[in-house]
Amino acid sequence: MNLGIERAGIEVMTPVRSTADAVSLETLVADPVRFRAWYDEALPRVYRYLLTRCGDQALAEEVTQEAFVEAIRSRRKFRGRSDPVTWVIAIGRNRLVDHIRHDRRSATRHLRLIDSRRELESSAWRTSDEREAIDQALATLLPDQRLALTLRYLDQLPVREIASLLHRSESATESVLSRAREAFRLAYEGHSDA
Repeated sequence: MNLGIERAGIEVMTPVRSTADAVSLETLVADPVRFRAWYDEALPRVYRYLLTRCGDQALAEEVTQEAFVEAIRSRRKFRGRSDPVTWVIAIGRNRLVDHIRHDRRSATRHLRLIDSRRELESSAWRTSDEREAIDQALATLLPDQRLALTLRYLDQLPVREIASLLHRSESATESVLSRAREAFRLAYEGHSDA
């Protein structure tokens, strides 16, 4: 924060963006050293976000790579209304939805979508019985059910936006969410009883 104009004897606080905040994606790409530092910091955030939503390490890696490539290609479209990492995550989320939608057509891919990711989780998550029960319950869901639930409850997207991302009607999306909630409840309660 920087002290701004003094009005009638009262100092007004005006926010000032640091030069790091104001740097555009275009500027980052033009400077290989700054870009590498930014990329090294941004990559884990984007990857963790995508891995949490799909549960498939290989798919998360692929979509993360696609998201960064697309962000660099379309960097001139970035208007700076958000953090560049948030923008890359949004690109990744859209790419993940595309992959899930494509994979829906392939039954064999459905079976491989949820991989073991224990080595990637922090020790705090590993020791949490509740987190494990949630992960196990989510792993029992169909990929589009898991994606719909995570978009709704982790990303807090409205049903209308989820429907748009999944290329479904709002009522079809509500139906998927309803079935996903019920399947999750049964799987979670089944694990809790064990």
